[in-house]
Amino acid sequence: MPGARSLLIAAGLCAALAPLACAGEDEVRLLFTGDILLSREVKHEIDRTGRFPWEPFATLFHVATWVAGNLEGAVGDERDCLPTSTASPCFAIPLSLVPMLSRAGFRAIGIANNHAIDLGAAGHEATRQALTAADIEPLAWDDSPHFVRAGPYDIAVIAISTVPARDGSRAEIPSTELRQKLRLARNLADAVVVFIHWGSELLDWPDAEQRRAAEWLVHNGADLVIGHHPHVVQEPECIAGRPVFFSLGNHLFDQKYPATKRGLIADCRIQGGVLHCDAIGTATPTGSSFPQLDGAVSTPPCDVRLRPPPTLNGFTLRASNGYVIAGSRSGARAWHSRALPLLSAETGPGYLFTLERHPSTLDGEDGVRPYVYDATDHGLVARWRGSALAWPLLDAMFLPEDPGILCALHRGDSFLVLQPGARGTRTAAYRWNGFGFSGIDDPAALAQCSRRFGH
Repeated sequence: MPGARSLLIAAGLCAALAPLACAGEDEVRLLFTGDILLSREVKHEIDRTGRFPWEPFATLFHVATWVAGNLEGAVGDERDCLPTSTASPCFAIPLSLVPMLSRAGFRAIGIANNHAIDLGAAGHEATRQALTAADIEPLAWDDSPHFVRAGPYDIAVIAISTVPARDGSRAEIPSTELRQKLRLARNLADAVVVFIHWGSELLDWPDAEQRRAAEWLVHNGADLVIGHHPHVVQEPECIAGRPVFFSLGNHLFDQKYPATKRGLIADCRIQGGVLHCDAIGTATPTGSSFPQLDGAVSTPPCDVRLRPPPTLNGFTLRASNGYVIAGSRSGARAWHSRALPLLSAETGPGYLFTLERHPSTLDGEDGVRPYVYDATDHGLVARWRGSALAWPLLDAMFLPEDPGILCALHRGDSFLVLQPGARGTRTAAYRWNGFGFSGIDDPAALAQCSRRFGH
């Protein structure tokens, strides 16, 4: 009975490595590692020794529900490295090494970091394709949030890098685009994870910018923040009731400073609708780049009770990658939408309100468009769609203090004279009238809306 024998072997390994290795029967277990290098001295050690870098992690990773890490570099040839005026190295990853990540047990790999564009757009796309071919989901900024089904839970992961890449690109915190991604994730998933590349290299405490960003992320819907880039461990904290791992340090890397030879694995479990995170230490021996397990590490208590999924007209709403919204009733899927060009989504009083990106039928301008949907036995039905309310639109969200009020952030120009690059913005408040949104002139509501957009 090969199947029974495999179960006995797995049980024996769990017993030997507990509590590090195995989750309870009704638990969902998510593991996150820090920085991974597959070039330079790591590649040389693989070639020289023929060893598999993740041998000590075989049981730990394969019994977890989902494992993710941050990959530094891009697939391709180092001759294609983009020129740079800085001393930043270029990490070219051989295509042949990518399947090792799948063999190790990684289900997703972050490619939102300062080395993701080392080989330009072509290298970035080659990395995506290589990971996908290895049955690993690439976690990138442009198609975040990524929706992950983990047991009975839907987890939304937003990958972001605030560290300038080789071409100068970086994400800003705060920003309208990130606020929308967080809102979309928060309203269509049970938990929101921000997988972020940030901070200062070799600084073993979070800098002021990291702290400000962490507070903003949690305030805007992040349930768990997982950080990397400093290449050293920064102690995790509980911020406003949410676990923040400022830096997991290196996982598989070739740096030689003593602090860079230690790392953390964020060990997060969901049971009974509660998220709890611990940490597992790793240590890399002198003269090697391959990490070893180094025991459990204490973290501050920071349990998160997950939100109930949104419901509309008796249907539970869920999202999947490609931004397909599904409606379930009594635990069974009743319907699913087509792929929608979603920017954000949230339930209003009796309807689903979305922001979508569509070109204008009048002038072709690609812009933010508000939609109102009803959930029926036949699926989502669009009840209303607008150009952008009273003025060209940047963002819109319901006011938590009064969900019947829609707060809108408009561009500074008008529909009479469109100037997409115009400076300045204006804030307005609206209420659904059954056929569309009517503007309201309520100073208190306008002040609350203005604060929601950070004005």
